[in-house]
Amino acid sequence: MEWFTAPDYWLSRLVFQRALAGVYLVAFLTAARQFRPLIGEHGMLPIPRLLSLTPFRRAPSIFQLHYTDRFFAACAWTGCAVSAALAAGLDSHLPLWGGMLLWLVPWVLYLSIVNVGQTWYAFGWESLLLEVGFLAVFLGNDKVAPPVLVLFLLRWILFRVEFGAGLIKLRGDACWRKLTCLDFHHETQPMPGPLSWFFHHLPRPLHRVEVAANHVTQLVVPVLLFTPQPIATAAASLMIATQLWLVLSGNFSWLNWITITLALSAIRFPHTPPPAPGPPVWYEAAVLTVAALLLWLSHRPVRNMISRRQIMNRSFDPLHLVNSYGAFGTVGRIRHEVVIEGTTDAVPREDSGWREYEFRGKPGDPRRWPRQFAPYHLRLDWMMWFAALSPGYAEPWFGALVERLLENDRDTLGLLRSSPFPPDAPPRYIRARLFRYRYTSWRELRETGACWERTFVREYLPPTRLAAMTQRP
Repeated sequence: MEWFTAPDYWLSRLVFQRALAGVYLVAFLTAARQFRPLIGEHGMLPIPRLLSLTPFRRAPSIFQLHYTDRFFAACAWTGCAVSAALAAGLDSHLPLWGGMLLWLVPWVLYLSIVNVGQTWYAFGWESLLLEVGFLAVFLGNDKVAPPVLVLFLLRWILFRVEFGAGLIKLRGDACWRKLTCLDFHHETQPMPGPLSWFFHHLPRPLHRVEVAANHVTQLVVPVLLFTPQPIATAAASLMIATQLWLVLSGNFSWLNWITITLALSAIRFPHTPPPAPGPPVWYEAAVLTVAALLLWLSHRPVRNMISRRQIMNRSFDPLHLVNSYGAFGTVGRIRHEVVIEGTTDAVPREDSGWREYEFRGKPGDPRRWPRQFAPYHLRLDWMMWFAALSPGYAEPWFGALVERLLENDRDTLGLLRSSPFPPDAPPRYIRARLFRYRYTSWRELRETGACWERTFVREYLPPTRLAAMTQRP
């Protein structure tokens, strides 16, 4: 079948695959370094407890067959090693079936992690990585030209990511329709970056231009992905430019980078493709079967997109094969932060020596400038942003976090930037307070050196000691 392959996209496939391997590497590294205090055997939301309540069909995972922290770590670091090998191009030196199997390994491993990750892995970019990673298995290697159907399905994912995000904005917060959302977003986004303060202080007319450009990029440009070249390349390039703007303005884990990776697959790079033999029949059959399955499954995210009750970041099957996406349908006007403090005083009082825990990414000390962490994902910091929105988001895990801070748990403290207490002298009491944070003005920044100004709002958690908390299972 001559129509089956697109030799002109040989370099596009190569760039896409190397970039995707890099995203996989970051995802596995994040899992390896953070899983013990979050979902480990003694974590805040232990995997063994989940497995005892969840059948395999609802959460397919190799950890359903066996789980220990050591085994999880081995899987995560194996994912890192395979991702690094793919980034180095090992799949190109294997036969076609071998390259496909090699790409299947990180998908199976990461699916296994996501399906036991609970609230810590409930972000849209987890499903996006799995959906893209599954298609990458069938994209082939140097032994065959890129299959047209897989390239089309990659564009179909990119279309749903952008168009779904555009629709959820128009249907959601009125500030998107009034072009005023960026008056607030850079200040209230989950994890500001080092340039977010400056983006916030851009002139308001420029913010209007940013929002209008966002609507064009997410609601008009995606349609152009399915037009002939070079229009499709121009559309994908515009999406990449928009995503890089978002990279500069905040810390959104690897969401922007995997979207850029998807856009790279739609760009036709000028080059002379190397000669490649025709695809084997078994490969054509596999691609056709997968394409038919994914197109059939796509009716669910399409129905969600056209629905007036559109849902963001919804996975419709336990394998995360086809999902819906979207972000920031609602934009907060005020930023709240939960500040956790401890004291060694025997009787906690308001004037006790309360000392604050510092997180790596989320705002804390008003004088500490935000750092760039993305594409690395600080899962606890992100969930602390949700906790400030509503205690309901924190109910499953916040008590366990406080308990482990009272114990000076080494793994939990490893998630933080710093603890105010030495390892051999844990606090007697922990409390949490809610503050309103706002960016300082240019004048305030010059006078105080602080990028934030914070005001006490209310008590979030009263002083709590270890003996008063539920003991670990």
